[in-house]
Amino acid sequence: MADAFSTPPDHRCFEDYTEGATYLCGSVTLTEDDIVRFAAAYDPQAMHVDRMLAAEGPFGTVIASGWQTVALVMRLFVENFLPRNGLPSPGVDELRWTLPVRPGDTLTLRATVTEARRSRSKPDRGLIHSFMEVLNQHNAVVMTMRPVNPVRVRPVPGD
Repeated sequence: MADAFSTPPDHRCFEDYTEGATYLCGSVTLTEDDIVRFAAAYDPQAMHVDRMLAAEGPFGTVIASGWQTVALVMRLFVENFLPRNGLPSPGVDELRWTLPVRPGDTLTLRATVTEARRSRSKPDRGLIHSFMEVLNQHNAVVMTMRPVNPVRVRPVPGD
């Protein structure tokens, strides 16, 4: 069972994130052409761009670049989880590609809030630590990531 935000992203603040809450954040399906086109531009390894060589390799087909998976999932994360607050992230604590992403796979993002704490040095914000799992259509985890995101606190009326 997934949780649901009660506040839309344009109005979402630190107080809307609860430790332990898990959210389904949308899905995306990749075609073989999507995979080859992205890889040709950004990650031209043979397993991503050479259909003939990939067919003879360990996966039997081209597979998506892990960086393509990250980029697609980032879009889902921005559109469905993060607030529209304009604060830059200090980074990602961990990124793992656990299974290949194949043509025709539908990827779904599941994000869990693992920690939500107010900033000691900047009282206008808090830090949200999340665990992102990317599932394929068989519910197998193909990627995990642990981002850290600063989020503004809800303004107090009169401030």
